[in-house]
Amino acid sequence: MTLTLPVIEPTRLSAERIAELQDEIRRLARERDAVVIAHNYQRPEVQDVAHFVGDSLGLSREAAKTDAAVIVFCGVHFMAETAAILSPAKRVLLPDLAAGCSLADTVTAADVRKWKARFPGYIAVGYVNTTAEVKAELDYCCTSGNVLDVIDAIPAEQGVLFLPDFFLGAHVRRMRPDRNVEVWLGECHVHAGIRPDRLNEVRLAHPRAEVLVHPECGCAGQLIHAMGQGEVSPEGLHIASTERMIQLVRERPAREFIIATETGIMHRMRKEAPGKRFLAADPEAVCAFMKTITLENTRDALRLDRYHVTVPPEIAARARAAVDRMVALGPGVARKPGD
Repeated sequence: MTLTLPVIEPTRLSAERIAELQDEIRRLARERDAVVIAHNYQRPEVQDVAHFVGDSLGLSREAAKTDAAVIVFCGVHFMAETAAILSPAKRVLLPDLAAGCSLADTVTAADVRKWKARFPGYIAVGYVNTTAEVKAELDYCCTSGNVLDVIDAIPAEQGVLFLPDFFLGAHVRRMRPDRNVEVWLGECHVHAGIRPDRLNEVRLAHPRAEVLVHPECGCAGQLIHAMGQGEVSPEGLHIASTERMIQLVRERPAREFIIATETGIMHRMRKEAPGKRFLAADPEAVCAFMKTITLENTRDALRLDRYHVTVPPEIAARARAAVDRMVALGPGVARKPGD
């Protein structure tokens, strides 16, 4: 499959214009009884105007419990679909329909049905980075933050089909070696591109920095293998979900951290752990799909009531059980700005 990425337009707004747009978004949100939620990988100015910022799981929980009539989801399409599944009575708006996901595009509902037919009796577990149609074929959804909780909730004798991220599936296999887990060969183009050699270059230049690696990264498996072989010291190296990364930068005494995930998360880290320094393992690890969301199209979503994301009732009903199980298990908390 040929992946066509959106062009990343840099923010060229002045500080005054950013403040004006943020004020307008807050006013429109009040008028429309709307909540604005933003993923950790969003542009800094979009994160700053959101009512909640977090990972997929934390935002799914906020979408499920909000009393607001409208949810403006500053994330990618599958996330807005998940919000629509969890909150069918709410109006879910996605500021830009170009906000897709390279990982979600690696598997279809038909693919899952064929895979399940090859492994009858297996439990299908899917990363939340999947379309609603795929979720409808699953027994459980999960995120990187609660994937092991989900696996542990499944009887030990049950085989598991894990999709679509190969690197996260490989992480599950390493952490639960006694489980029978088949893994789909999908990947996030951003995380897959974070290679061990780039990470090692930064680590050599900053030997006192702790290293935080998302399990979706192409370098995660090689790092864990190298640690097991004694080739890489495990001291100060953490394989962690995005929310766990946020906790670690607050809690750990280190003053420098090397971050191996999409670079947008470093904005939140700087706010929650001021005085510490954050270095990208790969400065090019930027998701063009996430960056399609801007202050302008977030405002227009509220002002023009666009773009309304819906899920057909029959698909939503089948997907809901898998999503509900994800929301019920494991950690994952969205942040109110200032918390």
